[in-house]
This record gives sequence, C-alpha cells and structure tokens, in this order.
Amino acid sequence: MKKRIFAVAVVAAFTFASCSSENTAETTGATATNQEGTGGDAATTATPASMVVETPDFESVAEPLQQQIDQLVSQYLELKDALVASDAAAAKAAATEVLTVAKAMPFATLTSDEKAYAEEKTATVISAAEAMAGASDIEAQREHLEHLSEAVFSLAKAFDAAGQTLYYQHCPMALNDKGAYWLSANKEIQNPYFGDKMLKCGSTEEVYKQ
Repeated sequence: MKKRIFAVAVVAAFTFASCSSENTAETTGATATNQEGTGGDAATTATPASMVVETPDFESVAEPLQQQIDQLVSQYLELKDALVASDAAAAKAAATEVLTVAKAMPFATLTSDEKAYAEEKTATVISAAEAMAGASDIEAQREHLEHLSEAVFSLAKAFDAAGQTLYYQHCPMALNDKGAYWLSANKEIQNPYFGDKMLKCGSTEEVYKQ
C-alpha cells in the first residue's frame, strides 16, 4: 500500500507555554498541549507544512528487511514506553532488545544506495541503544532517545516498513529546553523525557501512514 505522509507545524511559543503551565500547575489539572477532552491536537495551532524527517524512497526492498525494521519499531516503542513510565530497569532491558534487532539487519540484498542509507541509520540505532543499555540512570538513558528516535523513524519511512501509524512528537522543554523528538504509535502525548512530571507536554509534528 502506498504510504502517505502528513505533517503539522506547531506555534512554538504556544506549545512552550502549554508545557510550562503543566509543569507549574500539575496539582490543579492544568491544560496540556494535547489533552484528552480538548479534541486531540486542538490545543495546538497547526497548519500543513513540510515533513520533519525527510528520507529517500526505498519502499521496493525485499520483505525480510521491512519485517526486521518493523520489529525494530516495535522494540523501540517498548523502550519509549519504559521511559514514559520512568522505569530505568525496563528501559535498559528494552534497549538491549533494540540492539539485538538492529544488529540482525539483513543488508545483503540491498542496492549500494539502499545499503549505505540503512547502514548509516542502523549504526545510529546501535550507538544510541548501546548507550541506553549501558546506563542505569533514567536521565542518562533519556539523553540518547532523540538520536534513536530519528534513526528508527527514518528507517521505517525510507523502507516503508512500519506496520502501523506512527506519530513523530516533540517536547520543547526536553534536554534542558533544547527540545527533542520521540516516536509513538499513539496520537495522545505521553512524554518519555519527563514521564509523569510533564506527561502531556508536547505536540505531534509528523504522522506517517502506509
């Protein structure tokens, strides 16, 4: 099935203010950027825009690679969920599984361009997953999430390998207010950089559908 890609541009100042409100008024039920009961993303101002992550189109590759990337996405999502739960032990175990899947990527049947791209992104996945698997502190694990997220999302898009809709989401306050992305299978924001401290802080920046 031909893939379709959608993206939204979010007014940064509004998003930042929404996240700040949640951070300072958690006990009063402050409205979040993407909160149930507000119409999904209705709390953000969004207009059509260019995609956030641009990739080549290698969707005609052999099925074994697509299946392996789909499995990588699934393992990544388990890791992301562990970070949302602020469970360092579970994140460590999930990162080890991500590493195992990434190291088993079948590159042999790829063309030179496909192989170069896949190897580059897989190397990023391996580097980030190794760092996360080697860390016991949740904040140290979170520091490597954005690079992992971008690489996994790039592989899924480039090789048309996601078996589900994926949401590329962003928190402007993550990593000491530098801002950072993550990948989710759910439209609802569940922030892996802060967990329940600012669970709803963030916005969906791009949606990938097959």
